[in-house]
Amino acid sequence: MLKQETKTEAFSAFAREVEPRIRHALIPFCGLEPAKDATAEALMYGWEHWTKVSAKDNPAGYLYRVARNRAAKRSRRRQVGLPAVPNPHLPWVEPGLPDALARLSPMQRTVVWLVHGLGWRQAEVAEFLGLSAPTVQTHARRGMAKLRAAMGGSS
Repeated sequence: MLKQETKTEAFSAFAREVEPRIRHALIPFCGLEPAKDATAEALMYGWEHWTKVSAKDNPAGYLYRVARNRAAKRSRRRQVGLPAVPNPHLPWVEPGLPDALARLSPMQRTVVWLVHGLGWRQAEVAEFLGLSAPTVQTHARRGMAKLRAAMGGSS
């Protein structure tokens, strides 16, 4: 019984830490509600396969990829969009920004969202997504250049 309690405690602590990171990283890929669903499914997978998942070098990144694959299967034909801003007390958002973000590649959108939207360091994004730091830097630079061009700004 002690072994099961240890597994439960270890997984619970892990899940509390990584759930918001996985969910936030998925939002630009599939949208808010599908991100919640895919994150929950990935965490269930993580619980069921905790021995395998916890032995990975980057268990959070591994579950992010599980969640992204599950979200991709559901949303192959859906257009991804950021959620509407329903609260008038939230900061103003340029009306063209959601459409401009939707025109980025999924990886550019994810990197731009994590780095510029959520303030993650590029090294954190690289580790989390299982990419090299230069690859993240390239996606961030190209994504921002495309956003500036789409929004009428200078490169």
